[in-house]
Amino acid sequence: MSAKLILTWDINPEREQEYFEFVVREFLPEVQKLGFKLSDAWVTVYGNQPQILVCAILPTAREINRIIFSDPWTTLVEKLLDYVTDYQEKIVPSNGGFQF
Repeated sequence: MSAKLILTWDINPEREQEYFEFVVREFLPEVQKLGFKLSDAWVTVYGNQPQILVCAILPTAREINRIIFSDPWTTLVEKLLDYVTDYQEKIVPSNGGFQF
């Protein structure tokens, strides 16, 4: 069964425009270059949940762990943290549907 990396965060309101430019031009393309298949992207518009949820899939949790403990991933996340707060990562078995 494939595994899913679930990423959540809130956008820093003072850096919103820069955030969107970074995510579109650098973050998402780099996530794909590292081998992930993007499966979901959600924005919370109401409620007490993380503002952004992004999911990416790989064949195994072991492959996800190999990537998220690599220098390229660490560098990418450090850049993202310039624009966001409350960043979290979670690895789960992929069930093919929405997962939080």
